Amino acid sequence: MKKILKGARVIDPNRKVDEVRDILVVDGSIAAMEKKINISGAEVIDLTGLILTPGLIDMHVHFREPGYEYKEDIETGSRSAAAGGFTTVACMPNTRPPVDNAMMVEYVKSRALKSGLVRVLPIGCVSKGLEGKEIVEMGDMVEAGAVAFSDDGRPVADSSLMRKALMYASMFDRVIIDHCEDPGLFEGGQVNEGYISTLLGLQGIPASAEEVMVARNILLARENGTRVHIAHVSTKRSVELIRRAKAGGVKVTCEATPHHLTLTEEAVVGYDTNAKMNPPLRTKEDVEALLEGLKDGTIDVIATDHAPHSIDEKDVEFDKASFGIVGLETSLGLILTHIVGKGKLDLGQAIEKMTIGPARALGIDAGSLTIGKPADITVIDPDLEWTVDKNKFFSKGRNTPFHGWKLKGKAVLTMVGGKIVYADENISDDNINRAEILKASYK
Repeated sequence: MKKILKGARVIDPNRKVDEVRDILVVDGSIAAMEKKINISGAEVIDLTGLILTPGLIDMHVHFREPGYEYKEDIETGSRSAAAGGFTTVACMPNTRPPVDNAMMVEYVKSRALKSGLVRVLPIGCVSKGLEGKEIVEMGDMVEAGAVAFSDDGRPVADSSLMRKALMYASMFDRVIIDHCEDPGLFEGGQVNEGYISTLLGLQGIPASAEEVMVARNILLARENGTRVHIAHVSTKRSVELIRRAKAGGVKVTCEATPHHLTLTEEAVVGYDTNAKMNPPLRTKEDVEALLEGLKDGTIDVIATDHAPHSIDEKDVEFDKASFGIVGLETSLGLILTHIVGKGKLDLGQAIEKMTIGPARALGIDAGSLTIGKPADITVIDPDLEWTVDKNKFFSKGRNTPFHGWKLKGKAVLTMVGGKIVYADENISDDNINRAEILKASYK
């Protein structure tokens, strides 16, 4: 099977490509990328006026399976990812039971192969049972397919355990992803500590709760020359710590979320539980520091921390509501509208943070339009104006603070291994078999 993707502006930051080109896909792989390709017998998909990039990668999602399928499962999460333009996602292990052994890694992989439309990479726990007491059998889990290790949802609070985990993970060329939070400073917190927490009468979470653990992880990584990845950075001083560490040669990478880049703590005014997340939304000064960190390369990755919850877990009193929001279907639009559209990053930089950036942080062979590699491709309409409607999400989760927002720019076609797994209603082409896409999505 041959397909020619014709006439799109191709942006591949890894290969430093940004120009109109045609791409030939043969048997699921990229066979050629040239200014003009004409081959008889090939299906031609006209993408004139659109942008074509390597398939987007989200290295931080929660698909909730096994154990919490009422919130999300691998199938619905994969649909949501495909609709957002993502071809690869890495799933956090805080499920029930947690992904803390090789059998559970195999389970996630098998469910993804059966139900998923996108590539689903399992992240294993750092500690058995997420209890923070004993390191998992990393070697067995790597052999089974774990791409990284994290106790996300909880920090690795024990510094001795974290130190050992970093050393063990380095033996298998894997990275530890840490949710940076000092439990003693965080305990009982609901929102960012400051004026808003006082105004609402809610217990605050100080910036230092994150920064203390960021500093600790940097020191441990520097001591042993190991890699560490800081999840969902949210404060100005965290960015400063990471910037200095990188300048000093520490092997640290980090990510920021679209919600921490576009919202401040003021979003919780009115006790909106859809703006309750962990780490909490911070101040305008923190948001500006995150944007500067993106621009200067301190922040390597944009990741969603897609965290679906049921209505019953959000439509309650603020202090009883669960932390987290869904993000896969709004991520690209938010970045294009409020980051690129406002001149905070150029388009190539933004695509880099969502493709080769996460691929490098995870150490996986993806994120670039390389000849001979699988045709994982995202096609974007940069001029498509649309309104976020949570009731139309493919995800089971409806917990978003962005409902009703007007955005400009959207993924209109997602291809995984040469197969179209999502095509937006706004893209029209006779060679896109929508019946097959729907059959794949809703089998």
